[in-house]
Amino acid sequence: MISYNTKDWFTFIFRFHKADTFRTLFPIMLAIGAYAGIIGYLEVEYWQLADDSYVKNITIMHGMLGFVISLLLVFRTNTAYDRWWEGRKMWGSLVNNSRNLAIKLSVILTDEKDRTYFRKIIPSYASILNKHLKDEETGKQLFDDVDLEIDHHKHRPNQVAKIIFQKINDLYVSKKITGDQLIILNAEVLSFTEICGACERIKNTPIPYSYSAFLKKFIFFYVMTLPFGYSFSLGYYVAPVVVFIFYVLASLELIAEEIEDPFGNDENDLPTKKIAANIKKHVEELI
Repeated sequence: MISYNTKDWFTFIFRFHKADTFRTLFPIMLAIGAYAGIIGYLEVEYWQLADDSYVKNITIMHGMLGFVISLLLVFRTNTAYDRWWEGRKMWGSLVNNSRNLAIKLSVILTDEKDRTYFRKIIPSYASILNKHLKDEETGKQLFDDVDLEIDHHKHRPNQVAKIIFQKINDLYVSKKITGDQLIILNAEVLSFTEICGACERIKNTPIPYSYSAFLKKFIFFYVMTLPFGYSFSLGYYVAPVVVFIFYVLASLELIAEEIEDPFGNDENDLPTKKIAANIKKHVEELI
């Protein structure tokens, strides 16, 4: 009987989901396979190079550069994952801060009209931040219940944060909350803006283009020179071997490219829309 974990392994190995790099790289893998096969044929059948040919020693270069390319790919993937994980931590903080604000308001507020207002406005910040990071338009229907007027030409999350604090300040002016309570609630609203700024820093500061371009060129020329040295020992089998090496190296670069911007709509990006929906659900339960 196959265990559940073993089934998972077979599923991941043999099923190609839409985010799989194999789909993206398949055309160029075919081209590289044909290229490697042609080089292998020319060296084995046509050129008939001797075993002591200097061309055979090109594998020394691959051994030396293999260590360098490994370091570059490790740094690339780690940097991209750090950006993805920092984005996840920021949205985790947004979840916690939204809950904390809702908990405090649920205890402080006694007017049902005020409670209803915050029940709608607090989740709106997460929803707008999600759309702001994805560069999506914000539909007016999301804000009719709380009479929000959002200017799409201005910073949308800042507008919502301002409206939230304006409402809290109005509660203080009308003596519905004390000065100490105002200070406590202000800290939660302030955290929203800090989270937004951190997310924008990740989104608007990509990995330097020259670094990414250099790594792609490095991988390409490294793979293109592999058939010249290894055709002596592998013969025609050099074609699938070179294709597999390219698949591994290029896949790491593609994965790093995808996760370095965690706020898009790709398969491996953060589920910010789902997180925003969970915030709405939790806030409505609390207030």
